[in-house]
Amino acid sequence: MAKDVAFNFSGQESIKNEKLIYPAATRNQEPILQVLKRFLICDVDSIEDEESPLFLEIASGSGQHVAHFAPHFPGVKFQPSEVDDSLLGSITYYAENCKTKNILLPKQIDICKKLSSYGFEENSVDYMYSANMIHISPYACTIGLFENAGSFLKPDALMITYGPYSKDGVITPESNVQFDASLKARNPAWGLRDITDLVKLAEQNNLTLMDTIEMPANNKTLIWKKN
Repeated sequence: MAKDVAFNFSGQESIKNEKLIYPAATRNQEPILQVLKRFLICDVDSIEDEESPLFLEIASGSGQHVAHFAPHFPGVKFQPSEVDDSLLGSITYYAENCKTKNILLPKQIDICKKLSSYGFEENSVDYMYSANMIHISPYACTIGLFENAGSFLKPDALMITYGPYSKDGVITPESNVQFDASLKARNPAWGLRDITDLVKLAEQNNLTLMDTIEMPANNKTLIWKKN
């Protein structure tokens, strides 16, 4: 059972089976929720296997985001996932303590692999969501995210990504330039991705950038639609 322990995450800790609280997730969860309220559609008020949309989160981290979102969409099934098994305990804690009981237990998913490896069928997912993964992972993870979205989202379904991005090779403001440099110093395979490049990757996977929403702290939420 996950322990109810909160601590400030500095990027170095890896503690299994503890409830984690990331300050950044606490700050951005409400602005992201307001975006989701614009785009998530659900016609039922509680979980129903056939009628409930499936919301798949890739790279759930601490699990705070789904815990914050799920009570506002009680008819949506939220499926968190994470490649780092040291975080599964925290996600499980949030899932088990969700009052609306619409968060499924987390799956350990490597997004570079096909989602069929984890029991998903093609054209079966209503929403895919990933926050702050694209820039803190090798580009192969971004490719895997878009390829899986193109295959496993239902027609006209949405993928929602959140984080900092560059545009046409330009990073703004200066704080994001410095952030990009710090990421690459930690791992040369990390760094802000360019929206123009992502649009091309999306087109290769039958996805279209539908909306770009400016967010606090120089981040953006991108709404991708399956064609």
